[in-house]
Amino acid sequence: MSTIEPALLKNLAIFATVVSAGSFAEAARRLQSSRSRVSEQVANLETALNVRLLHRTTRQIALTDEGRRVFEHAKKCHDILDDIDESLSQSLPNGRVSITVTHDIAHKFLLPLVPEFKLRYPEVSLNIVCSDEKLDLVSNNIDVGIRIGLPRDDSLVGRVLYEERFAVYASPQYLSTHGCPLTVEDLSKHTWILLSQLNTSTQQYLQLDGKPFQIKPKYYEMCNSPHLVQEMVISGLGIATLLPSTVKNEIERGELVKICPNLSSDKLVFTLIYPSRRQVPSRTRALIDYLIETCRF
Repeated sequence: MSTIEPALLKNLAIFATVVSAGSFAEAARRLQSSRSRVSEQVANLETALNVRLLHRTTRQIALTDEGRRVFEHAKKCHDILDDIDESLSQSLPNGRVSITVTHDIAHKFLLPLVPEFKLRYPEVSLNIVCSDEKLDLVSNNIDVGIRIGLPRDDSLVGRVLYEERFAVYASPQYLSTHGCPLTVEDLSKHTWILLSQLNTSTQQYLQLDGKPFQIKPKYYEMCNSPHLVQEMVISGLGIATLLPSTVKNEIERGELVKICPNLSSDKLVFTLIYPSRRQVPSRTRALIDYLIETCRF
């Protein structure tokens, strides 16, 4: 008796979904995957079985004779996997979920949300992987990530969590020593604290009342940590662009002051990403849904 590979069973179920949906695009939507990925999985099934299952055109698909025979068995496989999935989904989420975030996102945004998540899902354990590099989720066995920007890889699903723009801040200590900029043109004469991980250039590309505006600081300090940039500004070492959501407490305590309020950056999009696949474990789905619900920075 030959051994059936798990991937073959999965591809049979995907093939059944394509036939039932009537197109790769609709099947991809149902499977929460990409059209190219679904097409690849059906092609892998054809290779494994050494038969052509579908006639493909730009607008529709049609079963070959072999495809009809395989579909009769594939739809049973599809139904069985659905039954298993439904049965597993009835139990409380449990197990370990890995999530990758930058150090600053972990500290400012993720950590405050963890206690409530643990109250809701006490059987789910988190593995928080902090890295300022964009780790590959699949090769690093990571379930979920939070990134700035939308994913370009169509094997990943991206869900927008939040959008925000940088604004310009200084400390009262700095302003009392160096004076407050009276115009936006005065900003280039002040010392800036620049985040080197965003750009190796010292040029600041901002928006003035919604229109592009550039600042070339004459004096500046640099570091590669957003958190340290904020601390350096609080210490009176210079001015910087910071995210308003990260400095609420500091503003309330009088440690920071917003200057030139008509200046801002381009919009930053915080995105939740995870591999594109239909069978997302309930523990991972629990974290995804929770973050989408609560992660409004």
